[in-house]
Amino acid sequence: QVQLVESGGGLVQAGGSLRLSCTASGSIFSIAAMGWYRQAPGKQREMVATITRGGSTNYADSVKGRFTISRDNAKNTVYLQMNSLKPEDTAVYYCNAGIHSDPRSGLLIRWGQGTLVTVSS
Repeated sequence: QVQLVESGGGLVQAGGSLRLSCTASGSIFSIAAMGWYRQAPGKQREMVATITRGGSTNYADSVKGRFTISRDNAKNTVYLQMNSLKPEDTAVYYCNAGIHSDPRSGLLIRWGQGTLVTVSS
């Protein structure tokens, strides 16, 4: 019933910027924490940034000072503003969210399908 759809990936030169968006749709009462993760070929998926319901953020050391996570609860959307991109940022980026579909339901963990970010040198 609940889906997350990412957008905004693409090809960019080193030093450039991209803004990723992820929108949740379906039966949603509330969304708890949301986050962005990434996975490069042959490597483990890693946390990039997370944001709680109250707006508290956490970032991987490798992206601190360059990436900013934010959310718009009215749109059920989380964003990742990526600046000063580096080739090592190249990966498939996935959004994640904990969702309550109604006031009495348990927490549902959902992942988006991913959007590819390629940073050329």
